[in-house]
Amino acid sequence: MKIHICNQESVNMLESGFAKVQSQGTADGGKLPEGRRWCSCSRRHCFFFILVLAAVVLLYNTEIMEMANGWNPKWWALLKGQSQNAASPNTAESNSSAPGSTSELTTQTSSLTFPQTEGTTSAKQADETTAHLTPTASVVTQPATQVNSVPPAPAPYVSPGPYLVEYPYEYHFIINEPQKCEQKNPFVVLMVPVAPHNKAHRDIIRNTWGGESLVQGKVVQLFFLLGKQTGEGAEKLQEQLQQESTEHQDLIQSDFLDCYKNLTIKTMVMLEWLDSYCSNASYAMKIDSDMFLNVPNLVNMLANAPKTNYMTGLVARGAAVLRDQTSKWYLPVEIYANSQYPRYALGLGYILSLDLPKKLVGASRHVKAVYIEDVYLGLCMEHLGISPTDPPGWGYFNVIPAQYSRCTFSRIIATTTNEQFDRMWAWTDFKKPGPYC
Repeated sequence: MKIHICNQESVNMLESGFAKVQSQGTADGGKLPEGRRWCSCSRRHCFFFILVLAAVVLLYNTEIMEMANGWNPKWWALLKGQSQNAASPNTAESNSSAPGSTSELTTQTSSLTFPQTEGTTSAKQADETTAHLTPTASVVTQPATQVNSVPPAPAPYVSPGPYLVEYPYEYHFIINEPQKCEQKNPFVVLMVPVAPHNKAHRDIIRNTWGGESLVQGKVVQLFFLLGKQTGEGAEKLQEQLQQESTEHQDLIQSDFLDCYKNLTIKTMVMLEWLDSYCSNASYAMKIDSDMFLNVPNLVNMLANAPKTNYMTGLVARGAAVLRDQTSKWYLPVEIYANSQYPRYALGLGYILSLDLPKKLVGASRHVKAVYIEDVYLGLCMEHLGISPTDPPGWGYFNVIPAQYSRCTFSRIIATTTNEQFDRMWAWTDFKKPGPYC
C-alpha cells in the first residue's frame, strides 16, 4: 500500500523540528555528547514513526468505514475461491471455454457493482446479492468481453459389432398416427414391417387382406412400419412417403436406418409404438410384407385366446445356434454361449396380447440385442419367464409357401409366398362367392 501524507501542516512541523535539533548541535560546537546524540536521534525516529503510523491508521479507518455498510462475508469466500482458481494455470487454460469456468466468472464479476446499503444487510438481502455472483446466475455482460460457451465434444462412436444392434436407444417417430387406435378402438392391429421404397408391397396389401377393416364385428387396423433410407434419392423418397401418409394414414416411420440387420430395432420400435399409442387394442400381429393372411381365421382364433402373456405363431423349439460363419444367422459363442435358443415364434408372423409390448421393452434393458429379431424376442420372453404358445390348429402358419388353392388357403392363417405368386389374382379368386372346398 502506498501512503500519501497530504497535510502540509504536518510537513512544516517535521521541518521545524529538524531545524531546531540542528541549531542546538551547532551551538555546542557542532558536536553533541554521545548520549545526547543517541537520544536526539532516537526521539527524531520515534516522532517520525508516530506520524507515519497515525497517517496509516487514519487512511485505513476511512476506507473501512466506507466499506463496512456494504460488506458481505460471502463475497470474500467467492472471490477467494476465484483467486485460487486463477492461480492454477492448467485448470484455467483447460476450462477457459467451459460453462461456469474461471474466465467466465471473471467476466461476469467484473461487470458487477457491489451494492451499498444503509445499516445491516438482512440475511435475505445478502443471499439475493450473493446470487448475482454465482457462476450459474444469468448475468448480462458486454458483448466485447462475453465468453462463448462451447459444448463438450460428443464421445466417439463405437459400433456394437456385426451381431448386436443399437437398442435400447431413443429413436423418434418421423411419421406417426398417434390417435388412430384411440379413434378406431381395434380388436387386432396388423403391423407390417416394410422397406421405405417398397410401395408396391404396401399397395398390394392395402388392396388384399390389409383392406379388411371390419371382420365378424371386430375392427382390424393396418399399419406399415418403416425406418429411414439414406443415400442418393433419400430426400425425394421422404417427400413421397409424406404424400403417401397423407393419402392413406397408415405409415409409422422412425429415424433408425432401415436395413436387414436392423430388423430387431424395427421390431422393438414397433413394440414401443404399440405400448404408447395402441394399448387399447386386444392383440397385435407382426406379419411380413410378402405373406398371405386369412384375416377371418385370425379373428376366429383370437376370439378364444388368452388376454395376457400371450404370444403365438409358428413356435420353434430347440433351435440350434448356427456357428457356421457363412450362415445368414450366424452367432459366435462370445455373443450367445448356449447351443440352443429358447422357444421363439418365427418372424414371418406372430401374434401377441397387448400387455406384452411394455413387458418386452422392459426386458430388453437386460438382454443384449442380437440382430436376429425373432430370436431376440424369444430371449426377452425367456427373461420374463413366459413361453410362446402353439396355435390351436396345426398348419395355421406356414414357413414354406403353401400351394395355392381356395380350399388350402381357407384353412390357414398365414403363409409365405414366392416371388412368382400373383397375390392380387389369388386374392380375387379367394374372395369370389362359392364354397372353398
